Amino acid sequence: MSRELLQNVRVLDPVSGSDRIADILITEGQIEAIAEKIAEFPADTQVRDCQGLILGPGLTDIYSHSGEPGFEDRETLESLMQAAAAGGFTRVAILPDTSPPVDNLAGLALLQQHIRNLPPGLPSLYFWGALTAGVKGQQMAELGELASCPVVGFADGLPLSNPALVRRLLEYIKPLGKSVALWPCDRTLAGNGAVREGAVSVRLGLPGIPASAETSALAAILELVASAGTGVHIMRVSTARSVELIRDAKARGLPVTASVTWMHLLLNVGAISGNSKDAGGKNALTASLPYDPNLRLEPPLGNLSDQLALIQAVKDGVIDAIAIDHNPHTYEEKTVAFADSPPGAIGLELALPLLWHGLVETGEFSALELWRVLSTRPAVCLGQTPATVAPGVSAELILFDPQMSWTVDGPSLKSRSANTPWLGQQLAGKVVQTWIN
Repeated sequence: MSRELLQNVRVLDPVSGSDRIADILITEGQIEAIAEKIAEFPADTQVRDCQGLILGPGLTDIYSHSGEPGFEDRETLESLMQAAAAGGFTRVAILPDTSPPVDNLAGLALLQQHIRNLPPGLPSLYFWGALTAGVKGQQMAELGELASCPVVGFADGLPLSNPALVRRLLEYIKPLGKSVALWPCDRTLAGNGAVREGAVSVRLGLPGIPASAETSALAAILELVASAGTGVHIMRVSTARSVELIRDAKARGLPVTASVTWMHLLLNVGAISGNSKDAGGKNALTASLPYDPNLRLEPPLGNLSDQLALIQAVKDGVIDAIAIDHNPHTYEEKTVAFADSPPGAIGLELALPLLWHGLVETGEFSALELWRVLSTRPAVCLGQTPATVAPGVSAELILFDPQMSWTVDGPSLKSRSANTPWLGQQLAGKVVQTWIN
């Protein structure tokens, strides 16, 4: 029988609101006991002194991208799940923009077949069903058929430009009892922009995307939610004005939740210039070169005022969760001019250590606050029961060493791609063990 005793470990449990030093006994994948001191245990127990380490529920990612099927040179499902496990994620939900897309039962069956071929011991993988056929935003996908299968909800992961279609989708999905995730972005306002519009974009000489490209689309979505009464998750919130709109919507009782991606909390548009003055002192975590294509994101990194508003919104609960939006690309795809590079960066292995040192150690968040928005609240947004640290439940846990040093390079990354502005840098913080439920 497998038994492990972790002694003197800092146990975080957002479900109970507990942050304490304790011993924890895990037997055959079940949490058997938690106490200030466990003095009696079977002789065959593996004992480990975990002073300075942190034990918490496994993390949940609301949405990320997979290269497989269709773009296996970017990422395979196996490498993606290995990266997730290395980063502390025990649950990952994948967007449907694979090739073929998950817009019908056949597309979903193909992914499920790929899962059956994966080795055991990897995180739980969930799938979003596409809202529209081919994720092209023109006509509804086979929502009724997909709703009868194990999809966590419906999302294209791309903007929907037709408000009439959005209205029909919300009305159709409401009785299906599935989540809906929408990304507010008006492509006509965004144009050919590559960075957030403002003083920094002018100095960079890069075309800017106005905040109104997001906020005008968000205002329309919130009006449609008020009309249809269908619950909606707002993806990729990136502007201060969007925070105000979501706060007002929640105050009016609209059934909305929201998420921000992890990089938008740590960085702002000033990081692209490589100038700490442009970043307002908020970009000490990256020493990326100016115009690093790995900082080309959708939505673009916000201005400093946006970054500060997003941090406060997460603390206040206006934004419910942090998403990773892991988006792998090959070296060749990213080795082009900034404005020509495909948007997106990897993040499953990097988010926890960088958020810990960028937000917890700086005093912006408590440890429990960070764990809550990376574990508990994302699971709730997916309609799942969140993992907890309590006697008698399955061990869905991670052990995190906030001081372990490692270098972000090819050999250290489990992901097949390495498109990140932290490539080549030395970081502190590593998940040293994962228990999968």
